[in-house]
Amino acid sequence: MPNSKRILITGAGSGLGEGTAIGLAQLGHEVFAGVHIGPQVTVLRDKARELGITENLRVERLDILDKYDVSAALRWDADILVNNAGIGETGPVSETPLELVRRNFETNVFAPLDLTQRFVANLIEKNRKGKVVWLSSMGGLFTPTHFGIYCSTKHALEAIAESMKEELEPFGIKVQTINPGAFFTGFNERMSETSFRWLNDAKNFTKKAALKASFDKQINTPDWKLDPQDMIDEMVRVVPAETGKFRNVFPQFVEDMLKDGQAKAWENTI
Repeated sequence: MPNSKRILITGAGSGLGEGTAIGLAQLGHEVFAGVHIGPQVTVLRDKARELGITENLRVERLDILDKYDVSAALRWDADILVNNAGIGETGPVSETPLELVRRNFETNVFAPLDLTQRFVANLIEKNRKGKVVWLSSMGGLFTPTHFGIYCSTKHALEAIAESMKEELEPFGIKVQTINPGAFFTGFNERMSETSFRWLNDAKNFTKKAALKASFDKQINTPDWKLDPQDMIDEMVRVVPAETGKFRNVFPQFVEDMLKDGQAKAWENTI
């Protein structure tokens, strides 16, 4: 394939990451699909065989919190790094245990930043051009109630990516964000359940019934159950592209909603 790229995707064992890895491999790119646990390696390798893309899709375990996995991944010599791996903690910011906040930042911010710093250092040492794509979220640009912990990690990625974009331009390394809306992969639904493992009506002023009602009101709408294939198709387009927007919010109605919300934020009162 002309202009084929060597692309490393973290968190490729499920959802948007898996679909994007498959889609890019089907287009002829050489894809390194890093998945979190061993069983995901087996499942995705089987899918690659069934689809006839084993020559283009290399599946390996890549727990971004495991320094040995990360060191191995850096030897795969990719041109493009897609920081897709992430977890989500939800619930009342005022009461979420700090150890869970730290864990969310470790996985969503610190670990991928460590991987990215080492990835770009390798490119610069070899005088090679490349690209870093950060999987942010619509939650990197606004904060739904009770999603504050997760969204704060994505807000952090927005700042990191924006600064990194300017810093790496002189070296021929491009930086983009991809900001998906609420696609129905199961991630948002399972994320909304995380606080119920520690929330206690006898101790916390946030009550379980009220929190569940808040999540049900937000999540059980068509706008929170978008078809993942649409987002996968967009990611397959954006990731290997040599030109394009820095921030890629999809679908369009989410971009419009975010812009409207940001404009109205200047008028918010307490």
